[in-house]
Amino acid sequence: MREYSSGGVIIRKNSLLLIKTKNLAGKIVWTFPKGHIEKGELKEEAASREALEETGYQCRIIKPLGKTKHFFYIGKRFIEKTVFWFLMEPLRKVQKHDSETICTKWIEIKNYKEYLRYKTDLTTLKEIIKSREKEVTNEI
Repeated sequence: MREYSSGGVIIRKNSLLLIKTKNLAGKIVWTFPKGHIEKGELKEEAASREALEETGYQCRIIKPLGKTKHFFYIGKRFIEKTVFWFLMEPLRKVQKHDSETICTKWIEIKNYKEYLRYKTDLTTLKEIIKSREKEVTNEI
């Protein structure tokens, strides 16, 4: 079965917003906000909605970051999930996060290894860090 989700990597200056949530295996993890794309919804709309629901922040999409693939089983059902990622900046906190999120936390980007465990999260963030370093080098 194929599933499609969208998510956001939310950055403010040198800080990164993470959510603490329970994954499908029941483990507590720090990750980026993401969720299913609803019928008739654009992937950008889904990413913005999920960021708002899971963090309470209204965010603006800066640019697309690509996609990641995830393969897993739910019971006996094989799932092939594609997640579309977007770099986002927070505009303002407008509500509390939803009940799926245990809590949110702003961390310094340089400390990401203390929190992130999913390989796809690490790869996505490393690409952003490389891109930011390249931008700084180009400005010099």
